[in-house]
Amino acid sequence: MPGTVLVINPNTNKQTTAMMTDLIRPALSAAGLTVEGITVAHGPRMLADPAALAAAGPHVLHAVRHRLTTAAGVGAGGEVVAVIVAAIGDPGRELLDGVLDVPVVGIGQASILAAARGGQRFGMATSTPLLADSLVDLVAQYGHSDTFIGVRLTTSDPLVLAADPERQFLELADAVRACVADGAESVIIAGGPLAATARRLAELDLAPIIEPLPSAAALVIAAVDNSPGGTSRGG
Repeated sequence: MPGTVLVINPNTNKQTTAMMTDLIRPALSAAGLTVEGITVAHGPRMLADPAALAAAGPHVLHAVRHRLTTAAGVGAGGEVVAVIVAAIGDPGRELLDGVLDVPVVGIGQASILAAARGGQRFGMATSTPLLADSLVDLVAQYGHSDTFIGVRLTTSDPLVLAADPERQFLELADAVRACVADGAESVIIAGGPLAATARRLAELDLAPIIEPLPSAAALVIAAVDNSPGGTSRGG
């Protein structure tokens, strides 16, 4: 049975939406799922502080509800079978989970669960210093503070790094090295817009890199296959 996974970008940058959907599409397509990216209509182009993160939740809820209402829940890839909230703070995930009858996965949720698997110590590297406390709280929300060694940050302004992918890559690599020095056995690259850089960092021999988008894809595939009416795709 075909199905569509909605990837909702909680910031208003449509280029980021396209980048994230392109990166997550291969894993979901291999499981027989279609990917559809959605961008919220209102809010900042980057969620860089707690106020913006909190404000994004209702926009995420509205955007997904609008898509389901206007398309009657069905697109070219079939019925919507899951939703991925593609920002590391998972804004709107709980709101959606409370009103939808399909799995709702946050990339923060998925990456934390993947990083903490087996009780390993993990850290986060990110470019948004004002969200560091929010990330610590998110780890606690999912019950893995005991093996979390903390957040390491880039040094430049996040908007500067967003405009300079190479500088972003180099500074995040330094943040990963700092996490490893702190004792991390794996490192989450914490940010949806950092997904392309996370892919590059995973190719280096710095540490096991937890990429939020592939982590979310894996969690969605498992959830869809285990949901009522789910089928084993592939083969």
